Amino acid sequence: MVLCSAPGKVYLFGEHAVVYGEAAIACAVDLRTRVRAEPADSLRIESQLAVTGLDFEKHPYVSAVIERMSKFAPIDGVSLKVESDIPVGSGLGSSAAVTIASIGALNELFGCGLGPEEIANMGHEIEIRIQGVASPTDTYVSTFGGVVTIPDRRKLATPECRIVIGDTGVFSSTKELVENVRRLKENYPELIEPLMSSIGKLSGLGEALVGKGDYISVGKLMNVNHGLLDALGVSSLELSKLIYAARAGGAFGAKITGAGGGGCMVALTAPENCEPVAEAIRKAGGKVIVTKATQQGLKVE
Repeated sequence: MVLCSAPGKVYLFGEHAVVYGEAAIACAVDLRTRVRAEPADSLRIESQLAVTGLDFEKHPYVSAVIERMSKFAPIDGVSLKVESDIPVGSGLGSSAAVTIASIGALNELFGCGLGPEEIANMGHEIEIRIQGVASPTDTYVSTFGGVVTIPDRRKLATPECRIVIGDTGVFSSTKELVENVRRLKENYPELIEPLMSSIGKLSGLGEALVGKGDYISVGKLMNVNHGLLDALGVSSLELSKLIYAARAGGAFGAKITGAGGGGCMVALTAPENCEPVAEAIRKAGGKVIVTKATQQGLKVE
């Protein structure tokens, strides 16, 4: 039996624009998906969603991992059990975490010998297969942990502030939202392309500020980033309520994290302000997760 885990992530800057080659900054957070793999007589996938065999409806990412890893080792039978701290469809990288943890578990169980770069690249290929379009950000951060610039993949200092996440409880489809933004960009390139470029520039400015630990300025730029994402049509009433509540509660800054449309928002806050920010999000109707950045990526537990 092998147990592997991989972290979720939040975007400090750059979601959606990163799909088109712009810079982004993502941060692994101390919320993990764990996959236990053990030999079995047949293919079995168990999660809070269902117990299935190879099933691309209920378990698309794990099923794709099994198929892909079968090229490296004969996987006639295996049981994979998935447990996760990360809400599904929330913008916290749940699909990347389960993909990377599943690859890691099968890699260990069957002795495939894949290194971290190969695991991250395979995870990205699988996300493209399932979603149609996907940035390498989520799978890279889930594999390596830390705060990472994309596409340069430079590691930044781990923020000492706290990360407060507000979950709207509204499911959002990354695939649909990415497709909606793609159509908007195709229909109005003269408007959307400069907007994407501005999001990329925010990431560049944010990199230096994260390195200096200037979280007040990082928060201000996160607020600007949220406004640009709202212009792309990926915010929602539920997200806006939580974001403005977090800011009013004393957060340095707050924005969408991930595809938007529902799912989660993220706020940076000083340790002493965690509870006021969390309480403000709760009163606005959100479920709260208080966490922090982590340097730990994929690991065998």
